[in-house]
Amino acid sequence: MAADYQYVSAEELKGWLEAERTVLLVDIQEKQDFAAHHIKGSLETNAYPVKSDAERQTIDPAVNRAKDYEAVVVVCPRGKGGAKRTYDYLKEQGVPEAKLTILTGGMEQWPYKEWVAGK
Repeated sequence: MAADYQYVSAEELKGWLEAERTVLLVDIQEKQDFAAHHIKGSLETNAYPVKSDAERQTIDPAVNRAKDYEAVVVVCPRGKGGAKRTYDYLKEQGVPEAKLTILTGGMEQWPYKEWVAGK
């Protein structure tokens, strides 16, 4: 496991999105939470809590797509354990750690409604 994790604040991520940086948003929320609210353009994985092999395998599409992006941001319900497990898995699968970040506070603390899709 990674000793330290890189984080991005909601404000900074919003800036990246507005600047149209190539950012892969890997959303690990459960299906019903993703349907209710997620950042526009997110890759839905439904991997949370990212503890089983089956849950980790749902992240594989992100591994394959990561090479085409300058940043890979893990979005989870609160930006804690599930996000760290996803970060570790992406790193283990060869995604350069320099690209990896976790959204601080996850969707729970994402304040920018104009960037939210869902019900």
